[in-house]
Amino acid sequence: MTASPSQTELPNFLPADAAQLTEPTSIAIAQQMQQVEVATELSYLPVPTTYVCQGTGQPPVLLLHGFDSSLFEFRRLLPHVATFRQTWAVDLLGFGFTDRTVTTTFSPAAIKQHLHAFWQQLIQQPMVLVGASMGGAAAIDFALTYPDAVSQLVLLDSAGLAAGPAMGRLMFPPLDRWATAFLKNPGVRRRISQQAYADKSWVTADAELCAALHLACPHWSEALIAFTKSGGYNFLSDRIADITSETLIVWGRQDKILGIRDATRFTELLPQATLSWIDQCGHVPHLEQAATTAQTIQQFLTAS
Repeated sequence: MTASPSQTELPNFLPADAAQLTEPTSIAIAQQMQQVEVATELSYLPVPTTYVCQGTGQPPVLLLHGFDSSLFEFRRLLPHVATFRQTWAVDLLGFGFTDRTVTTTFSPAAIKQHLHAFWQQLIQQPMVLVGASMGGAAAIDFALTYPDAVSQLVLLDSAGLAAGPAMGRLMFPPLDRWATAFLKNPGVRRRISQQAYADKSWVTADAELCAALHLACPHWSEALIAFTKSGGYNFLSDRIADITSETLIVWGRQDKILGIRDATRFTELLPQATLSWIDQCGHVPHLEQAATTAQTIQQFLTAS
């Protein structure tokens, strides 16, 4: 346990409650967060985009978080990966602490356009694209469109084969507001977090705060509704076999969110795929088994 940071030590785009963070990895990533204005065709104004960058070594690694999440999701994994590669984590358009006020377009196509603009502006070279859960689907979609920007692909308990968020059918007034209010409920979020881990002791007060801080950002509800109405990444399954990048699939053996069947389905569909199981691990290997997950990624990149 460590002392909580003062608000003056944190970026001003983080909500005031970030000063209540207590775990060292959470405080460290909060203090290292930056924002850059990313120009896109989505708006005449650039999008203030939140990211973290640590480490050295090429090609760089870019981490993409899951649904209704933020780059806090990589607070435990990023320091490990940064010991052997330059490592970036970014808040996708409509999620995390990336601004939601300069555009009303939140869809997979918009996310991809914004992510490509971020890559062009800051990274500018082929990268190892690592996606967790929905971030895996975003990574697949990006790699299909911009294969020259992706040297290798890593999927952590990835979406892309299963159906999109079940709440999509509720996204019309007034049920859309009810659905997001339900998702914002602390008890609901706690139950989701507990289901994501094999070892429930990982669901600490600090972990719950990390998972909820972005809910205080302006237009959180509107962006989540717009993304869910778009259908999410339901269109991907028929195109996954077209991926040309060498791919590592990392999967927790006790995943109760997506189950374990899609791990082997991805392996069968992707022409250059390697599957690594993480034992004693649920849906979030990058949080529950961060050191093992980083070592698995490092071994894959070394072999490649």
